Amino acid sequence: MEGSKIDFARIPQTAMNVLASPSGFFREMPKSGGFVEPLVFMITMGVVAGLLQSILSVLRFQVGAGMAMGLGSVIILPIMIGIFGFVGAAVLFLIWKLMGSGESYETAYRCGAYIGVLTPISVLLHLIPFVGAAASVLLMTFFLVTASVAVHDIPSRKAWMVFGIIGGLLVFFSISAEFAARKFARDAAEYQKKAEEEVKLLQKQTEELGKQTELIRKQAEEASRATGIPSEEAARQMQRRMEEAQKTLEQMQKGAPKER
Repeated sequence: MEGSKIDFARIPQTAMNVLASPSGFFREMPKSGGFVEPLVFMITMGVVAGLLQSILSVLRFQVGAGMAMGLGSVIILPIMIGIFGFVGAAVLFLIWKLMGSGESYETAYRCGAYIGVLTPISVLLHLIPFVGAAASVLLMTFFLVTASVAVHDIPSRKAWMVFGIIGGLLVFFSISAEFAARKFARDAAEYQKKAEEEVKLLQKQTEELGKQTELIRKQAEEASRATGIPSEEAARQMQRRMEEAQKTLEQMQKGAPKER
């Protein structure tokens, strides 16, 4: 279908039809007609998902890099969906072929493209820790099974067995990845906290050193006034005495009998 014949106003209604009655939609879906229309639909869903991601980033006050990534997803996410949509369709085409489907790659692509209606929903579901990722995979599994039965004439039991196994593996990997990501975030927060504490300790030590230096300077000035020795020389003498006293104290500590 040529781009000039695409009715962009129908995209929201198409999305509603897929969500409201996936079985009916896939039964009536044309199995051919070109790649442009389903591609535009899939990219549109990517734009909506990117906008949702940006809004959520702002609402969660993710300033800086977090907000930049959220805004960047409006551009990056649709592009990635448009590119990898063809790769995903090839994987689905192979799976359906192995399951006994006689449909073409174009049909597989159209099925995958309209299942892309779940992309914005997936963004919202991922707000729920752990459960959201699993729910997103299970929802996609349901739509894949529906398309398998309605478009590819594959028995429901067979479709559920194949995509159920694939979905179960994806749920396991997604939950494991979320566990790892949350652990990494906790470790990063702890590391940042320790680094901040070390910086504060260093600042405190620097302040103490400054106070001791100022105290030595004042004592040197007082000694200079009392003895007539220049303040710089008096400061050096006091510094040497402090160092000698420190060495003597260390020697005494080394030679002290150890407690049993």
